[in-house]
Amino acid sequence: MDGNKTARRGSARAKLMTAAAARFYAQGVASTGIDVITADAGVAKMSLYNNFASKAELVAAYLEQRQEEFLALHRRRREALPTGARPGERALTVFDAYVEHAEAAAEFRGCGLLNAAGELATGDPGRDAVARHKAEVEDLLRDALTPRDGERGADDVGGLAEHLSLLLEGAMARAGLEGSTARLHRARRHAAILLAAS
Repeated sequence: MDGNKTARRGSARAKLMTAAAARFYAQGVASTGIDVITADAGVAKMSLYNNFASKAELVAAYLEQRQEEFLALHRRRREALPTGARPGERALTVFDAYVEHAEAAAEFRGCGLLNAAGELATGDPGRDAVARHKAEVEDLLRDALTPRDGERGADDVGGLAEHLSLLLEGAMARAGLEGSTARLHRARRHAAILLAAS
């Protein structure tokens, strides 16, 4: 395949992903048709099928992209921590990344992953992907809370990670319903108090 054709295909894929992400988040997965996405992307419908075998594959790519956006924000926040940051400080970077991701939305509607999962049928691969992504967030919290060399840690790291995960996801669900990130900020404050006490 020549380089120009590969570049055009890559460009079309990027345009389709940008258009799909905007529409899926703003209007939902089920109510967004392929024609709208290709029109928004400014590409022919055939370009979509050259890059994605189906709408389900496009939805899967969208879910992966949203998780990768969050993970990139989290990595940046973790790397910005000073050497020797305590477990609580490390855990709060997960909350901070959630807040940053939410506040980057032009019109905040909650968690794009949970919104999509709510539209998908039980057993749909997309729902399974969202469940894996949410488990990954809890794993990040568990890893952050796990004591490093010479640190004191919580008595029940797994239980505390689950507690923080539920606090975070509950706040995200309510924030999405309210169209405001205020509950995420409050959840972060509650988490800081909880972590200081543990």
